[in-house]
Amino acid sequence: MNVQYNVKIEAFEGPLDLLLHLINRYEIDIYDIPVAEITEQYMAYIHAMQELELDIASEYLVMAATLLAIKSKMLLPKHEEERLDEGMEPIDEDPREELMQRLLEYKKFKEAAHELKKREEERALLFTKPPSDLSAYATAVEVEKRPLDVNVYDMLGALSKLLRRKKLQKPLHTKITRQEISIEKRMDEILSELRRTRKRKNFYDLFPHYDREHIVVTFLAILELMKKNLIIIEQERNFADIFISSNERMTQNGDE
Repeated sequence: MNVQYNVKIEAFEGPLDLLLHLINRYEIDIYDIPVAEITEQYMAYIHAMQELELDIASEYLVMAATLLAIKSKMLLPKHEEERLDEGMEPIDEDPREELMQRLLEYKKFKEAAHELKKREEERALLFTKPPSDLSAYATAVEVEKRPLDVNVYDMLGALSKLLRRKKLQKPLHTKITRQEISIEKRMDEILSELRRTRKRKNFYDLFPHYDREHIVVTFLAILELMKKNLIIIEQERNFADIFISSNERMTQNGDE
């Protein structure tokens, strides 16, 4: 019996957001996009999303087709000398121009939205009221917020690498054993393991077996734990391994 996990994750904002993430992640010049490289990375993310059976919007597939079309145009030979010999004007149009303009426009609005959101949060901290004696709260411990610079796209990238590793490590002969597990149960297992070891674990260590359903359930369980702020995700630098640890403050509050 095959189990389907059709999931739609709200963290995905669209194909332009994914492209902008890749450009920032790989420190690519937005004015000179290496189409072959960005297409390869984009398709890797799409394949990872398909492997998870996520509800991929058609706009992602349209962008994939657009990237492949631009890549094909970039590979076509140029006949500028022939056009000049025939007295025709040279063609200077860059197939990447339209995509670049769309990305620049999206980046501008994304930055504006981020700035407006920041101002909204700052304004929400302002209150107008008469002065009050707050000495009774002077010893209260302020909850420390740890920066989380790992987003869903980073997790998808790690999953894509994991899938490639598992395919390379897959034995030629395997004995199939099926044991269905729910996302909720896998979440409990991951939290229990993190609490027991009291150390952060490498993302890849949570996927010890080559079993597609186990990989899918484990990955979705990690995303759900991220959403509920029950785990802490850390990455020291770009392209480094991702480490996961239990958010003790949140789990203790939940136990209480």
